[in-house]
Amino acid sequence: MAFAGRWETETQEGYEEFCKLIGIPDEIIEKGRDYKIITEVTQDGDNFSWTQYYPANAKVTNTFIIGKECDMQTIGGKKFKATVNMEGGKLTTVFPNYEHIVEIIGGKLVETSKTGSVMLKRTSKKI
Repeated sequence: MAFAGRWETETQEGYEEFCKLIGIPDEIIEKGRDYKIITEVTQDGDNFSWTQYYPANAKVTNTFIIGKECDMQTIGGKKFKATVNMEGGKLTTVFPNYEHIVEIIGGKLVETSKTGSVMLKRTSKKI
């Protein structure tokens, strides 16, 4: 249950390039550049609820069971089906235009999103 808790963004690497590549509008990129995203995770065995709070009171909640296909949604509102897998303590998901990996490293929540050679790495501390 290492993922459970509330997390706040500390650092982001590759933010602007990644966001532009996946089609996020410039004004939204600007608002989110220095925003400290809050992530709330509840975990009961393989059952997860994952909520992220974004600028302008936007939030996205996805619930999933490890290894089972579920309905998911992106911050842009796009709905899709995906399966979240756990491999070696890492959560992996394939979103419509990028791969997302989440892991705990040194007590921090590290999210890596990759599309082609462009990567966004977000590190959050527990609050």
